[in-house]
Amino acid sequence: MSKQWLRTVVAVSFFATAGNVNADTLHVVTDPSFVPFEMMDPDSGQMTGFDIDILTEIASRAGFDYQLTTRDFNDIIPSLQAGTADLAIAGITITGERQAIIDFSQPYYDSGLRILVRKDDDQIAGLEDLNGLRVGAKIGSTGYDFLLSSLNDHSGVAAYPGSADMYNALISDTVDAVVFDAPSVGFFARNQGKGQVKTVGPLYQSQQYGIAFKKDSEWVDRVNAALEEIRNDGTYQAVYEKWFDSLPDGQQTVNR
Repeated sequence: MSKQWLRTVVAVSFFATAGNVNADTLHVVTDPSFVPFEMMDPDSGQMTGFDIDILTEIASRAGFDYQLTTRDFNDIIPSLQAGTADLAIAGITITGERQAIIDFSQPYYDSGLRILVRKDDDQIAGLEDLNGLRVGAKIGSTGYDFLLSSLNDHSGVAAYPGSADMYNALISDTVDAVVFDAPSVGFFARNQGKGQVKTVGPLYQSQQYGIAFKKDSEWVDRVNAALEEIRNDGTYQAVYEKWFDSLPDGQQTVNR
């Protein structure tokens, strides 16, 4: 497993052009540790991933250029609230609590939570088996909140700043399990963690990801129109299948 590939990188800025003459430049923030949605390519030194491809397509159609800055996930929403960022894309789950303080686009990805354990662990089969165990979660994530509210004994729940930290803790036997967003968990199990970890149990907490904006942003409608366009012309499906398996039934529909 390449630790360089999984490292968390913060406060790095990139500039991308959407090819628009005199286009507005938006300050976009993302979390570089959410593989495969956004991550640093150690070879090129550039951000890559599903979200980055979606952002590129959206910017081109909505008519803006962007400056991309990486942040810890826990700092992303506060940066939108403070007005230091215009837009955020980082696998951000749409919740009522978050909608009260920031704006979201229509959902662009359907997700949920999965449990990840070591390959040789046959004792953990579902959520009920995590009571009292050492369980890793990402600080500020819905997975962390889910564990605190769902487990009778959550004394062993540990918060980590990045997904790489959680996964390394699991492999090194620092925690017994990890609970995190299903696409990240599945990607890690199939790639860097192959042969060392496995997913168990069902999909918990149906979730949808949205592109986030500062409150009352003028860009929400334009981004929604761009999302509809890339779904209708097949671009979304092509990007999805580049990073994941075949597109699930129903996810190609705009209004979900």
